Parts: sequence; structure tokens; C-alpha cells
Amino acid sequence: MSTGFFTPLKTKLGAGLCVKAFVLCLLGFAITACKNTVSIEPLQQQQTLKVITRIGPTTYYQDRHGPTGFEYMLALEFANELGMELEIISVDNLEDIFAALRNNQADIAAAGLSITDERKKSFRFSTPYQNSTPQLIYRSNIDQPKTIDDINNGKLLVVANSSHAEKLASLKKLHPELTWYETSKLDTGDLLEMLELGEIDYTIVDSNEFKVHRAYYRSARVAFDIAAPESIAWIMRKDVNQKLFDSMQKFLKSSKKNGMLAHLNERFFGPAEEVKQIGSRTFYKKMERRLPKYLPMIQKIADEYDMDWRLLAAISYRESHWKPRAKSPTGVRGMMMLTQITAKEMGVTNRLDAEQSLRGGAQYFKKIYKRVASTIEEPDRTWFALASYNVGRGHVEDARQITDFFGDNPNKWVDVKKHLPLLQRKAWYAYTKHGYARGAEPVRYVQHIRHYYDLLSWTYPTEQERLAAKATENLPVELEFEQASIDTNLLAPSPQLSNVL
Repeated sequence: MSTGFFTPLKTKLGAGLCVKAFVLCLLGFAITACKNTVSIEPLQQQQTLKVITRIGPTTYYQDRHGPTGFEYMLALEFANELGMELEIISVDNLEDIFAALRNNQADIAAAGLSITDERKKSFRFSTPYQNSTPQLIYRSNIDQPKTIDDINNGKLLVVANSSHAEKLASLKKLHPELTWYETSKLDTGDLLEMLELGEIDYTIVDSNEFKVHRAYYRSARVAFDIAAPESIAWIMRKDVNQKLFDSMQKFLKSSKKNGMLAHLNERFFGPAEEVKQIGSRTFYKKMERRLPKYLPMIQKIADEYDMDWRLLAAISYRESHWKPRAKSPTGVRGMMMLTQITAKEMGVTNRLDAEQSLRGGAQYFKKIYKRVASTIEEPDRTWFALASYNVGRGHVEDARQITDFFGDNPNKWVDVKKHLPLLQRKAWYAYTKHGYARGAEPVRYVQHIRHYYDLLSWTYPTEQERLAAKATENLPVELEFEQASIDTNLLAPSPQLSNVL
């Protein structure tokens, strides 16, 4: 297959994403900062704020609801304060960020960057808005290193031009035997994946980033802190517009006081929920206690949208455990955990109303289901729709094209789910239309719902199923689910794709 479908996602300077700053509050970002904004005098003759960042789960990426990420949300609120449009410029590595600032191609760099003495020589930093500790990460099946000298027999790989590389250079003065490798082509997720698979023994990750990634890399462990906590800040040129710099300082200080920074930190860096095996017994308990109250409602709404009610029940259990007032840190609410945007699109006026939420979720699922490629047949069509419901149709289409690239069947879920996790790796997402996605999540999402659906089908068989099923009095046993993983053969692009990297 031709590699023509791979198109860089805003990896070239100037290929920005302009959005109106007031969208922030519409995205459900209902916090104090949206109501009590700090008064900042608009900058004369400047209508667009150009912010350069890097793609990643702690900075900027797109999910099924649009652009998101800690740095994106913070920059969007700053643009909102200024009454300006935000233009996001995303690049692949740290050196491109610094080059963009030097060449006056961006006003601010917002990319989770630590304040270092070396960077201070060339740039001007804002007041810090975060602290993070660089940590040595090792693989759990090797001995835990206690000191820097303990890692000399292993392979240590870090991101080039990072504060971690600077720290290692400093440590080498005291530890002459210290050796390491640097790469400008990989990011934190890539390094942790290599560590998980035994391709490297150690890497260095900031503590806040590790919180986000740790649930996906079960073998990754913290060995020790390699330095004291470091301050993270936005960066500007030294000859920057003084009014813009003063406005930025005022905004960040206000964000600490009004709680917006605390909200963002909890949303994007809060303790990540550990990936757990699904407990059938827990599901049965909740099915006995909660489902009867909502069963007639679920059946009625499923019938309205020509759905198997057991599928709608499985989705709603996965979303909220059948809790009408459920709420997530990201602001989605209700039985089907709808965003404000999706609720409005589906005509839902009260997300906490169980019937409205179920109807809105069913309608939204059917809308996505109808958009699944006509070449995909059941039951795969349902699994693709569920994956799109979770991560967005665009990312699923990217994974289908990668699947086709490898010669697998893009119309079969069993093949596509092997490739979805590749959207977490820079070597792949940088050349897809919709860019980075937490590709392992929709794999687990579909897997979980299929499991719940099977349990509901076993408990509530149709007449045809009842006639066809073998009589049994045993409950389904506890099931163990494979973790969404990446085939080791897919860790680097094929030779054909390598030509365009």
C-alpha cells in the first residue's frame, strides 16, 4: 500500500489550529476562572496568540471531542483573557520548539518545559506553574538501581535537548563512568514502551508525566529521583513584547489564586486509575441491585433506536455503573457520561436525568454506527462503532489505514485493535491525519463492553438464544483480559514508511 495516506499533523511551523478562545467554557471547563477573569489590557495590533507545543498526553492532543491537554487548555484560557484567537503550532521535538522561538515564529512555548540554567542563557521564563521531579525509571524484572553508579551495565535512553540530558551531563562530572543515549525522534511514551519490551533498561521521566503513563506500562517502576523538583514554566524570547510578558505573568499568578491551575492539574495529572481486570462477580452484584430500576427504561430507549437493549445496558454500565449522577474529572456527566457539547447536539437538556442521558447516548451511538464504513459487517461493525464512541471516528480510521498498510484486514476488529495502540507512538501518529490518541483505551473499552454484553446475554437470553443455548446452571467464571499491547514487530515503521520519516 502507498504511504500517501500519512500526512503530518501540524508538524510544520505555521500549520496552526485557530480556535475562538471562548470555546474553553463551552467545553465544560466550568471553573472559577471562567467566571472571575483577571482584567488584562488587550495587546495593540495583535489578534492571534501563537503558542508552540509538542503533542502528548500532558501537553496537547485531540480526542473525540476536539483539542485538549494541559498546556492547550491553559494557553486557551490565556488567549481568552487577552480577547485573542489561539493558534497552536505543534512540533516533533524540543529543538524545534527552541528554534521556533529564536526565529520569531511563536510568541510562547508551552510544552511542560523545565527551567534550567542552560535555557536561561537564551530565553525568558514565566513564573512557574508546576513542579515536577525527574525520576529514573527501570523495568521491574531487573534489579532496582539504588544510585547512578548502579546503572552503568544497562542501556539508558533519554530525549535529546531535554532537561534530563542536561542533568546527566552534569552528573557525569561526578560519575565519569556514566553513559547514556539520546534521541530526538522519540517521546516519553515511546521510551516507556521500549523499556516495557526490554529494548532499553532505563529512562528518565518527569514525575507528572509518569503519573499519566504508568497505568499503560506495568513493568515501569521508579528507581529514585535523579534531582530535586524542578519548576516548569512557559518560555519566551528575551526580546519579547514586554506587555505580553507582563500579561502572561499576571495571568499565571491569577490562575494559581482562582484555582484554575489546581483544576487542570487534577484533570490531567491526578493519580491515574490503575488498569484492572474486570470482575464478573462485581458486575453481577450491580446488575442485581441497580439494573432492575432502569431496565424498563433501557429496553424502551433501545427499542426506539433499534438497538439490542443489552448493548445499551453494557455501554451505560461501562460509562457510569448505572449511576445517573456520575461525574468524571473531565466534566462528562450522567448515565452515559455525555459532554456538554454532545448533550446539546443530541437535545439533552439535563445530563443527570437518566432517561435523557440514555436516549442521548443511544442516539449518539447510532449516529456513529451509521458512519462506520459500509464494508464492515457485523459483529465488527458494532465494535468499530464502540471504539469510535470512545476515541473518535477519525482516530479509528487512522488505525484502519495503518492496519491496511501492514496487509491486515481493516474491516476486522481483531486486526485493527492490534494497531490502534500505535497511535500512542510518535513514529506513527505524526504521519496520520488525526494525530496522537491513547489508542490502547478504545481496545480496552470495546473489550470491557463485549464482556458486559456477554454476561447480560447469558442472564437475559432472547427466545432464540434460549432455544439454542445449552442448559447450564454454572455462572460464567471470572475472566482475565489481555492488556492492549503493541506487537513488537510494529514498534518501528516498515522500511517503506521509514523513507518518509
